[in-house]
Amino acid sequence: MVTKLTLTLEQNVIEKAKKYAKNNNRSLSDIIENYLKVVVEEKTNFETETASLTKSLKGSFKKPSDFDYKKQLKNRLTQKYLK
Repeated sequence: MVTKLTLTLEQNVIEKAKKYAKNNNRSLSDIIENYLKVVVEEKTNFETETASLTKSLKGSFKKPSDFDYKKQLKNRLTQKYLK
């Protein structure tokens, strides 16, 4: 069931949100509804969705065959803290 909701927001926020919605071919109501759905979901559902997103990104980055994670980490930490 769709119900009307009245919100009180700063004018500049409304203007920017409307522009964002238009640029993304979405309605402001749709954006707000989807945001609220995420906010009110139980933590376990959010964790499941996050895990699904992470799984979907797996394989999108191919590391070089000679990549040594521990060596890279050591080098970055040395540069950050010892130099």
